[in-house]
Amino acid sequence: MDEIQQDMPIPSDHLRYKGYDRIMGNISWLLIALVTLAIKLMPGAGYSSLAFLAIFCMLLFVYNMNARYGFLSSRYSQLKIFADLIVFLVFIVAVCWYTGKLTSPFMSLIYLILMATALTQGKRVTYLMAGLAISSYIFLATAHFRELNFYLSHILELFPFMLIAHLGAMLAGEAESARQEVERMSLTDDVTGINNMRNFFLLSDIQEKLAKRYERRYAICMIDADGLKKINDEYGHFAGTELIRQVAATISVNIRNSDISARYGGDEFVIMFNETSKQDVVTAVERIITGMSSTPFPFEGRMLASTLSAGLAGYPEDGSDVKTVMANADEAMYVSKRTGKNRLTVYRADLQKDIG
Repeated sequence: MDEIQQDMPIPSDHLRYKGYDRIMGNISWLLIALVTLAIKLMPGAGYSSLAFLAIFCMLLFVYNMNARYGFLSSRYSQLKIFADLIVFLVFIVAVCWYTGKLTSPFMSLIYLILMATALTQGKRVTYLMAGLAISSYIFLATAHFRELNFYLSHILELFPFMLIAHLGAMLAGEAESARQEVERMSLTDDVTGINNMRNFFLLSDIQEKLAKRYERRYAICMIDADGLKKINDEYGHFAGTELIRQVAATISVNIRNSDISARYGGDEFVIMFNETSKQDVVTAVERIITGMSSTPFPFEGRMLASTLSAGLAGYPEDGSDVKTVMANADEAMYVSKRTGKNRLTVYRADLQKDIG
C-alpha cells in the first residue's frame, strides 16, 4: 500500500497546507531571531526578564524543530496550522509581558497572527482568534489599571483587532472562492462540466494502480456522437455544442458515482467503469446509447436528435494499462461507426475482421 501511495497524485489541499507549513516555519525562525536580538539590545533589562525571554525562545525552537523536522514534519493540515498560530500568539504575548506589555515593540505582531489566521483558517476561526487577541490585549493591560482609565483610554485600541480580523476573513473568503473556481476550471470541461482529460488521467492512474495491486478489473468505454457534423451544418455550431452537453448528461445519469467520465475531445467521451468487467457494464453502455437515441433535445424551438457509437474494452484481457485499454476501446468504437452506428462493439483480438 505504501508503494501505491507514493505514486498517487498529491491532493491540492496537501500541497497548499505544505506551503503554509513552510511559511509558519519561517515565521517561527523570524520570531526567535527578533527576540534574540531584543535580548541583546534591550537596555537596562533585568536578569529575570532576559532569562524568561531566553526560555521562551528555547521552547519555540523546540516546538519548531518537532513541527518542521520531527514527528509532525510530514503532517500538513489546517489543524496543524491552527496549532502553530496558537503557539505564536502565546509566544508573542509572553514576550510582550517582559518587554513593555502594551508598549512592547512586539505588540504589533499580533496583527500578523490575525492575518495569517484569516488566510488559512476561515471566518469562524479568524473571529475566534480575534477574541483571543483582544483577551491577550486586556491581559497585558491589567498592569495599567491603576494608572490609566482603561475603558476610556484603550477601548479604541481594540478596534484594529476586530477590523483586521473582519477584513482579513472577507478577503480570505473571496480568495478561497477564486482558488476553488480556478481549480474547478482546471479539472473540468468548460462545455459539459464533467472531467477533462487531465483530471481523467489523474483519477484513472489511481484506479489503475489499485487494480494492479489487488488484481481488480476495470472497463473503459469510448463514445462518439454520430450526428455532430450534420447538426453543425444544418443548425450551426451552437446546436452542436448543445448536442455535446446532451451526450455528457446522458452519460452522467447512467453511470455510478465511482465511475469516471470525461470529455475526450470534440464529441468523443471516455468512461472508466471501476472494479467491474466489460461484460458486466454492457447493459449500462447500451442504456446510454438507447437513452441518447430515444431522447431528443430542444434547441431554439426545435427538437434535435442524434445517436452514439461506442466501443468497450477491459483490463486485464485487453491491455495492461489504461492507455492500451483506451486504444482498444477506441478501435472497437471505430468498428461501431463503420458497421452502422448507434451501437456498441465489445473489443476482441480479431476485431479487424468486422471492418469492411
